[in-house]
Parts: sequence; structure tokens; C-alpha cells
Amino acid sequence: MADTEILTITELCVYLKLPKQTVYKLCQHNGLPCFKAGKQLRFRKDGIDKWIDREEKRKARWIKGRLNRGIR
Repeated sequence: MADTEILTITELCVYLKLPKQTVYKLCQHNGLPCFKAGKQLRFRKDGIDKWIDREEKRKARWIKGRLNRGIR
């Protein structure tokens, strides 16, 4: 596996510009990729970037579907 930067929850919050509570919820409900190091969450930066790409595509499909059905 290629070397990747590992982020703490605080570093990820700065990277995503989100509060900790939102990041915790994204981990629980939206599949934000994370792993535990002892009792603390850690995040692979390349995994986060891939997750962002997937979420952008998923949201674009959802918006396109709503527009095609005439729902605004």
C-alpha cells in the first residue's frame, strides 16, 4: 500500500471545514472512512478524498434525477 497521510479528527475537521460533531455523524451514517487507533478515530487522507469524489457524484445523480422529474 502506498504511503498516505493519516489525519486525526481535529486535522480532518480543519481539512473539511466541519465541526467535530458533523464528522462523527458522517462516520456513523454516511460511510466516511475511518479506523480506530486505540480509542481514537483516524482517517486516511486519500480515503477521504475518494469519499468526497463519490459523494459529489452521488449528489449530482440525485439532483439530476430530481430535475428530470420536474421536482425542484
